[in-house]
Amino acid sequence: MLASGALFPQRRRHALTPLVIATRESRLALWQARHVQSLLEARGHAVSLLGMTTQGDQILDRSLSKVGGKGLFVKELEAALEEGRADLAVHSLKDVPMELPPGFALACVLEREDPRDALVSPRYERLADLPQGAVVGTSSLRRMVLIRALRPDLRIEPLRGNLDTRLRKLDEGQYDAIVLAAAGLKRLGLEERIRTVFEPDEMLPAAGQGALGIEVRASRQDLIDLLAPLSSSSDALATAAERAVSRAMGGSCSMPLAAHARWQGQRLRIDAAWGDAEAMAPLVRVQLEGEAGTPEQAEALGEQVAQSLRQAGARVGA
Repeated sequence: MLASGALFPQRRRHALTPLVIATRESRLALWQARHVQSLLEARGHAVSLLGMTTQGDQILDRSLSKVGGKGLFVKELEAALEEGRADLAVHSLKDVPMELPPGFALACVLEREDPRDALVSPRYERLADLPQGAVVGTSSLRRMVLIRALRPDLRIEPLRGNLDTRLRKLDEGQYDAIVLAAAGLKRLGLEERIRTVFEPDEMLPAAGQGALGIEVRASRQDLIDLLAPLSSSSDALATAAERAVSRAMGGSCSMPLAAHARWQGQRLRIDAAWGDAEAMAPLVRVQLEGEAGTPEQAEALGEQVAQSLRQAGARVGA
């Protein structure tokens, strides 16, 4: 267990109930947990971290779509919450399944970092600069179909592991370029590794990408109330709409699906894309704008986008 809080006076650290944050032990996951820890400590809480290795971290030789999906990154953390070993868990929101297990709640969505994808390469500035047949690394089916739509001549190879592992594999020459979330690179001070950031119109992000979500037991109303001031209402509504698209499509990491919401004044615009991993059907894109001032409105808008995807030929997942 990792402890922090030395920067705060002892009398202040113990002013409120001590809290334990469950987190994965990758460098990025620990950064995210420590970020939440610092926000809570600034409010007078004593906070410690419970580092854990999840199944998703251990299984690196197969794609997530073949071994159980992104839920493999959160199950052990949820067990720690259920058993009372931790009070809250900090997740990259795009790794959180669209349907939480009974008894759990997404209590808070923090202010979002850059939600876009980034091209990382030792030699090439843009995807368009890669030579024909160049090897691009990603294990995301979403990124695979979107890259293929832009450059069908490229060779896309699986890429698993935490962020540092992926960068090491690139530096070893296993790939000509890799595609990563810009948010993770920026959070770890690795922004200089980014060659170019894809605009959403070119490479549409995954639902929840760039956002941090805090999960608690649904019965812990005390924690839900405590975490409320940390939440960004605009980002919470936008990501709720994105996740509703994915939920209505039966979305998981086995579905090549993208959904990204942006505020246009007081209205929310959602762009979504669905692709066929076997390249047997064309890429489907839709866009819809509407009112989303409440969670119910945001989710209803996301469900409308999913309906439009299905009408345009997208297939619902299992």
